[in-house]
Amino acid sequence: MTTFDERTTVHAFRDDSLGDHDAVGLAAAIRRGEVGAAEAARDAAGRVRAVEELHAVQVHVDLPAHAAGGDGALAGVPTFVKDNTDHQGLPTGHGSASFTPRAARRHAPFARQFLSSGVTVLGKTRLPEFGFSPTTEYEGAEPVRNPWNTAYSAGGSSGGSAALVAAGAVPIAHANDGGGSIRIPAACCGLVGLKPTRGRVVGNAQSRQLPLDIVSDGIVSRSVRDTAAFLAAAETHWRNPKLPPLGLVEGPSERRLRIGLLLDSPAGVRTDAATRAAVTETAATLERLGHTVEPVELAIDPRFTEDFLTYWGMLSFLLGITGRTLGTDFDRRRMDGLSRGLRETYLATWQRTPGMLRRLKRTERAYTAAFRGLDLLLSPVLAHTTPRIGHLSPTVPYATLIERILAYVAFTPVNNVVGTPSISVPAARATEDGLPIGVMFSGRPGGERTLLEVAFALEAEQPFRRIQDV
Repeated sequence: MTTFDERTTVHAFRDDSLGDHDAVGLAAAIRRGEVGAAEAARDAAGRVRAVEELHAVQVHVDLPAHAAGGDGALAGVPTFVKDNTDHQGLPTGHGSASFTPRAARRHAPFARQFLSSGVTVLGKTRLPEFGFSPTTEYEGAEPVRNPWNTAYSAGGSSGGSAALVAAGAVPIAHANDGGGSIRIPAACCGLVGLKPTRGRVVGNAQSRQLPLDIVSDGIVSRSVRDTAAFLAAAETHWRNPKLPPLGLVEGPSERRLRIGLLLDSPAGVRTDAATRAAVTETAATLERLGHTVEPVELAIDPRFTEDFLTYWGMLSFLLGITGRTLGTDFDRRRMDGLSRGLRETYLATWQRTPGMLRRLKRTERAYTAAFRGLDLLLSPVLAHTTPRIGHLSPTVPYATLIERILAYVAFTPVNNVVGTPSISVPAARATEDGLPIGVMFSGRPGGERTLLEVAFALEAEQPFRRIQDV
């Protein structure tokens, strides 16, 4: 029986058809006929089985469909869909034990956009209940573990996707982000995770009905070019005419940028020493590359954290009301400790809702003001390094748990509220335990190209650490 008290690194890289390929490399090999799509799917399924101790998968597809001869940019690349998004024929469980999921009758709009790239879906990945937590842990089930060190969290809410990609089971996987849920697990697992501009990809039908749409879909990947290729492929399926076209970004730009540096959270949370060092070293690298980096302030409303927490609680409250649309046996009493605590806190403070919404929507003004004269903002992804399993478990008493979460997730939610793009990339520095540390770049609305170009430049200057080299 495996124990997780000591460092255990888990990966699935081996000498098979996937090799060390990222998604772009594997798709090219499939197009050239060097690898078959069915072979890639079979080998990826074997890799997934080899890392079962990560507990990253919710649903396996027994006979995955692959696009034989498909012309999508990522045709034949094996992948997974996060289990809060409908994929026809597969149940959607949202990480919750509060209902019995049923098979989806059709693909969600984003699933169709994702599939249009030609990927082969092998199943669905795990997430914490309704995606509320920054770690993928449960009250009555095994947590998703970080492949770099299985005693630690893989992040959340896209923790299952991040664990599989970091471990080399698949090159890319679907993720989405309502408060950091692409960028947080990317930071924890040493991946690239870009939250697109609101409206860059097909929207989520449920979140569009809310007073503030904070959720964006995307992927997690091991290379910048995979994220760039996904966005370009998604745009060929559907492009928002209100945003500038993106196209395929293939490398760094010659343009020299003015980048604002934010080391501590605008909400007043101080960053720990290891994360601060990773960000300042990244700033120094950027300056060596010819960019200008200067301190900046993001003067958001001091009530931002409290307001975002209220909005978060409102979502849990609404799920408690509408849960029977997910399953006829839905019972909100079976929701986990975090979900219950959020709902109960909202019920005690619901009168704040109109003011909360007004203030959150005004955050755009502060964000725009901070960007005057700047092209990008550099900051930590998280206020401290990846915690051990259990630190953020839903079994922790709610008052303690929410205090820990707010001291951890102190940077990412601003972009969800404002709707701006933001990317996590691995820093050159790791923790003393060898865990990755992510740094975050945030941009203007529609500014994904600039984010990708600077990420390409960093990847070329300081290649991302590989788990198979540990």
